[in-house]
Amino acid sequence: MTNEIEYTPPKVWTWEKPNGGDFAGINRPTAGARVDKELPVGRHPLQLYSMGTPNGVKVTIMLEELLELGHSGAEYDAWLVRIGDGGQFNSGFVALNPNSKIPVLQDRSTPNPIRVFESGSILLYLAEKFNTFLPHDLVTRTETMNWLFWQMSSAPYLGGGFGHFYAYAPKKFEYAIDRFSMEVKRQLDVLDQHLANNEFMSGHDYTIADISIFPWYGGLVLGWLYEAGEFLSVHQYKNVRRWADTVYARPAVKRGRMVNQVRGDLSQQLHERHEASDFDTKTQDKLVK
Repeated sequence: MTNEIEYTPPKVWTWEKPNGGDFAGINRPTAGARVDKELPVGRHPLQLYSMGTPNGVKVTIMLEELLELGHSGAEYDAWLVRIGDGGQFNSGFVALNPNSKIPVLQDRSTPNPIRVFESGSILLYLAEKFNTFLPHDLVTRTETMNWLFWQMSSAPYLGGGFGHFYAYAPKKFEYAIDRFSMEVKRQLDVLDQHLANNEFMSGHDYTIADISIFPWYGGLVLGWLYEAGEFLSVHQYKNVRRWADTVYARPAVKRGRMVNQVRGDLSQQLHERHEASDFDTKTQDKLVK
C-alpha cells in the first residue's frame, strides 16, 4: 500500500462531515423525506420513478420486453429521478420507497395502487403479473431465482465496492481497489464458467435472471461501467461477452437501456418515456433538462 494513513476507528462512530467523493452532498446516516414534493403521475397503469443506472435499466428492459410481447397492460410512464440532486428524498418518492433508492414502481391498475421497490422485487412482480420471463417448471424456475438472487447479492461488490473506490472515491486506495477488483473478477469467472454450458442464465430460455444480470455484468464487459474494461481485462471472459452481445441484440433491451438515461451519447438518452412513439420521435431538443 502506498500513501495511505492507517485509520484507528473511534469507540463510537459519529457523522461529522461529508466524506468527499461523488454523492457526498446527498449521503447521510439518516432516512426519510427531506423535501415535501409529490411525484408526477401519467396516464398509464404503471408509473416508474427511476434513473438509467444498472438497477434502473433492469426494470425498463423488463417493461419494454413485455410490450414487445404485446402485453398492453405493461404500458408505463417513466419519470426521471436525478439521484445526484437528491430527488429520491422527496416526500412522494419516500412514500413509495422508504429506502430512497431507485427504481420504484407504482401499479395503479389495482383498486388500491401497489408500490414495488427493489429492482429484483419489481422484476419478480412483473414476471408474475404478466406470466412471462419466469419458467413454470420447478427446476428451471429455481435456477432462475438462484441467479436473480445471485445478482442482487453480488452486484453491491461491483457497484458500491469496486465502482465506488475505482471511480467515485475522493482518493485512490490500493487496498480497497485490490479487494474489490479481485471479487469482481471472481464473479465474472463464475458467470463465464456457467455460460460456457448455457445459452442464457437459466439454460435455453431468456428470463428475469438475464434481465437482472445484464445491466451490471453485461454492461461491464461491453464497456459501459466505470471505464474499467481494460483494468479488469474483461476480454478474458469470452462466454460472458457472447451472452452480453446476444442479450443486447434484442430490440427491447436497446430501448430499455435508453429510458431515464442521462449519460453517454445523447442519441441514446430518453430522459422520460410516456409513449412508445417517444423512441421514434426523440431528438436532442426533446430531452428533459
